[in-house]
Amino acid sequence: MKLTFAPGPSKVYDKLPEYMQDAYREGILSANHRSAVFMDLYQETETLFREKLHLPEDYKLLFTSSATENWEIIAQSVVESAAYHIFSGSFGKKWYDYAKHIEPKTHAHRIAPDETIDVASLEIGPEFDLISITQNETSNATQVRGNIIAEIANKYPDKIIAVDTTSSMGGIELNFQKADIWYASVQKCFGLPAGLGVLLVSPRAIAKAEAKGEKGRYNSLNFMLENAVQYQTHYTPNVFGIYLLKRVLKDLKEIQHVESRLVTRMRKLEDAIAKTTKFRMLVQNAEARSTTVLAVEGRGEFISQIKKAAEKEGMQLGGGYGPLKPTSFRIANFPAITDAEMDNLIQFLKQY
Repeated sequence: MKLTFAPGPSKVYDKLPEYMQDAYREGILSANHRSAVFMDLYQETETLFREKLHLPEDYKLLFTSSATENWEIIAQSVVESAAYHIFSGSFGKKWYDYAKHIEPKTHAHRIAPDETIDVASLEIGPEFDLISITQNETSNATQVRGNIIAEIANKYPDKIIAVDTTSSMGGIELNFQKADIWYASVQKCFGLPAGLGVLLVSPRAIAKAEAKGEKGRYNSLNFMLENAVQYQTHYTPNVFGIYLLKRVLKDLKEIQHVESRLVTRMRKLEDAIAKTTKFRMLVQNAEARSTTVLAVEGRGEFISQIKKAAEKEGMQLGGGYGPLKPTSFRIANFPAITDAEMDNLIQFLKQY
């Protein structure tokens, strides 16, 4: 079996087979989502989000099918006038495109991968009631650091802020108080199979959704919240995925310790890439570079060769995304990957 360093779906935690067997033995796979068993599971998982990821007490955890589903939920249930989208890559662009189908006045503010957001020069008018930020862009391995999100929140205290942390939640510490909506999928830093999304909403976001009053669709936020108050869902959920998420969170160290480990590893990985002669980091600006995904670029012929060489060593490198595919590869620095496994990859890369 090849060890994958792809940035999603990514390597799952090594204890997953144990969790799966426990779910079967405990009868979780047959649990009704209106039952006390499921409601306890939901509540325990939300409590673990507070303990391990530092989710504020007054924020609510909701379950969706994927991060992508949250694009629609936010646009249809929270945005009243229009959203202002800030992004640097393909997934941020997709979120913007999807939102624009629902609200044509949606605005795109695209920055270059090596660029950081110049908050002082941002001019977001009153016609925009929500700011969308792609915090960690998986396609080009960039990130918006927490201090920038805080600056935006301080500059626009009356606007709702929604943040995509699909490939960072569960890997880095996020200051949830600085935004109203956060979302992710579990197939990246949570080290689980795809098929479950999480949506975290603040009291302000809940009040905004209630004021808009959008209701009646399958994934209307107000409909979801009505059920969540009782630790239930409005649909038959991925109970198995939620159970696995609970088990991962239970075994996870507090998020500041997880982040410290990933930061240390990323520095070693970056140092190895910097010393090679045939490729370089795609994002040269360290302030814009992701902690959880590293993109490496080089000549197309060589990129193809190194990916094949890695395969022979039992390692799968993540391909470049979209137009970057022929000339780059990506490496996930997710918590489920062990330090020993990352060290093996680093030793392999040092040959070049």
